[in-house]
Amino acid sequence: MTSSYTQLKENLEYLKLKESSVRLDETLDFIVSNELSFTEGLLKLTNIEVDYRKASMIKAMLKVAAFPFIKELKDFEFDFQPNINRTQIMELESLGFVENQENIVFLGPSGVGKTHLATSIGIAAAKKRFSTYFIKCHDLIAQLKRARLENRLDDRIKHFNKYRVLILDELGYLPIDKEDAKLFFQLIDKRYEKKSTIITTNINFSQWDEIFGDPVIANAILDRILHHAKVVSINGKSYRLKDHIVKKEAAGHEE
Repeated sequence: MTSSYTQLKENLEYLKLKESSVRLDETLDFIVSNELSFTEGLLKLTNIEVDYRKASMIKAMLKVAAFPFIKELKDFEFDFQPNINRTQIMELESLGFVENQENIVFLGPSGVGKTHLATSIGIAAAKKRFSTYFIKCHDLIAQLKRARLENRLDDRIKHFNKYRVLILDELGYLPIDKEDAKLFFQLIDKRYEKKSTIITTNINFSQWDEIFGDPVIANAILDRILHHAKVVSINGKSYRLKDHIVKKEAAGHEE
């Protein structure tokens, strides 16, 4: 004759409540030792499953987002970049900009932490289950160019447009010709006032016509990006240079 425990275990597995099944014994011990009611015990068991599924979903969304690294705002050295408004960055992490379909532009020289900040906010969005994706700007354009040649440009633009938060890293580090600028504009135009885009760039807005090779296209792109945007300008020292100096000093002490 099948025991109640065995039947319960089988039911949990049949219902695909994997974590509840795995942790059934410890949960039953907790229920007994704490003299929980039936409702409290059932709540404890289901909470275990809910927490497990939420954690699994967040893990999956972080993987899909293709972040270059997992660094959150707590890992950012604000003391090294005192000109950054920490309160402003924390406000951005609260994700109100996503709800309002606003953009963020991190503007500053190489190595000052733009990608770290953009990624940290992206991670916060993914953890709140906003679909998020990270891509280098030149990789994005390469994909759009290839899609155009293969007659599937619309599908590729739809793919990038589906994300609530799209992070475009290193805009302006490589030149973009006029035809490629038109492809970039199509994506920005699709997302305009519907989704949020985070951009990191080392090029001042007044020079974007040089990046895109056409002032008309550059102005159209800028207009759609900046119309509803938070701009974070960073004028600080390079983290990479700081790390290089630290390593060099450490090596000098070892000699």
